[in-house]
Amino acid sequence: MKNFLKAISAAGLALALAGLPAAAQQKAMPAPAAPTKASPAAIAAAKEILAMKNASAMYGNAVPGVVEQTKNTLMQSNLNLQKDLNEVALIVAKNLAGREKEIGEGMAQAYAGEFTEQELKDLVIFYKSPLGQKLIASEPRAIQTSMAFMNQWAQSFGEVVNGQFRAEMKKRGKDI
Repeated sequence: MKNFLKAISAAGLALALAGLPAAAQQKAMPAPAAPTKASPAAIAAAKEILAMKNASAMYGNAVPGVVEQTKNTLMQSNLNLQKDLNEVALIVAKNLAGREKEIGEGMAQAYAGEFTEQELKDLVIFYKSPLGQKLIASEPRAIQTSMAFMNQWAQSFGEVVNGQFRAEMKKRGKDI
């Protein structure tokens, strides 16, 4: 059940990143193609879309988060070095500050690889429209509500599946 819920959460994150309708999530996603060289205008439009969608909020704390996670992992096997690891974490975080921008660049490249330059320009126009602005404002709540529903459904459905397993096993004379 935990893995199923993690899978749903991962799908929700992908949905939030891509801004795709839920129906698109149900289709099998093809393997990513080799990146193609996008035009500077396509990259600029992709960056504008990502900025309008405030995508940087999703990865803004990536550097300190990875530094903290690495420090905690190292600390598990080096408890006697806690003070040093805490001090080094500050140095590493400072040295690597700003590297999260690489995520934004990669996301822009991904968008530019999925959409033509004209499609990206059309999306910019759409996101600037009243409906596009409403989508930007409302989509996070809609996704959050959808995820809460999917988690609730998964929990309830898991209980149904568990009940059927128990009933079928009982027919075989095995109580589990």
